[in-house]
Amino acid sequence: MRRDTKVITIGQVKVGGHNPVTVQSMTTTDTRDTAKTIAQIKELEGAGCEIIRLAVIDEEAANSIAVIKEAINIPLVADIHFDYKLALLSAKAGADALRINPGNIGEKYKVQEVVNICSDLGLPIRIGVNAGSLDKKILTKYGGVNALGMVESALNNIHILEDMNFDNIKISLKASSIFLTVEAYELMAEKVRYPLHLGITEAGTKDRGLIKSAMGLALLLNEGIGDTIRVSLTADPLVEVWAGYEILKNLGLRQRGIELISCPTCGRCEIDLINIANEVETRLQGYSKPLKIAVMGCVVNGPGEAKEADFGIAGGRGFGLLFKKGKVIRKVQEDLLVNELIKEINNSI
Repeated sequence: MRRDTKVITIGQVKVGGHNPVTVQSMTTTDTRDTAKTIAQIKELEGAGCEIIRLAVIDEEAANSIAVIKEAINIPLVADIHFDYKLALLSAKAGADALRINPGNIGEKYKVQEVVNICSDLGLPIRIGVNAGSLDKKILTKYGGVNALGMVESALNNIHILEDMNFDNIKISLKASSIFLTVEAYELMAEKVRYPLHLGITEAGTKDRGLIKSAMGLALLLNEGIGDTIRVSLTADPLVEVWAGYEILKNLGLRQRGIELISCPTCGRCEIDLINIANEVETRLQGYSKPLKIAVMGCVVNGPGEAKEADFGIAGGRGFGLLFKKGKVIRKVQEDLLVNELIKEINNSI
């Protein structure tokens, strides 16, 4: 059961409460290059990205937000470190939310100015705690990095904002360790009702990062913890969005795009199952409608084993059976199997 959290609004997207767990990513372009940044965000929109974050490294980047916002359709979060003036500029330029830690931006009046503009414009602030950048006092207190220190760091930042009567807050507590991340979020979920943004930071390259992120996020989401996610990878952000939906889909939390069922190869397989499955996955990558597609290697058991699939193929020697909801439609020669499957899907949606 989903944890009941406060609902915040980022642009037109509601996060928290019983709203769907949202999928977000971050641009890899230089924000000051508005053309490239807009092009990348448009691609991510097409893949289903619901919230996009971008780095604001200087005044030019902050001012570029106005141009970018005009061209995109999803909420934009400005990611800022230390400089409160960049937060003010980003808010004025049209950012839908800020990612900034109040404890890192100096004197109280600077934090107050950020709070004032966010209150006036209705912008949430995301407090983001990273295990790799905890305050030295907390590291000394706890003898190094641990979940208690991460939670204390987040609570310290929360209290700064709450003391200024600001509670339009979202929280993240990320580490590269699955167990540290999970423990930190579990502890925080017991202490506050603010929505939580989940992620395993510095998870690694595509394959390793996907495994680590899926394990960590699934553990938390299965406990009902988490309101929005980013699968952080050293890879194309399009992969992050795809992976986010795959994780949510397999936990029964969201339905978007193709679910591909394919059997492991064995001695009974008499078609090029690996290449066929990969081609089907690639060609259906852009489909947003939730469909279950099966690619099976055996004509004897294939249709029966995948009878819940919307469409599927099951291979024989040089041919395959095209089936729908477990019922065979027709026999097709092997080199035409993928094309015929795609054609059947397109004719039915």
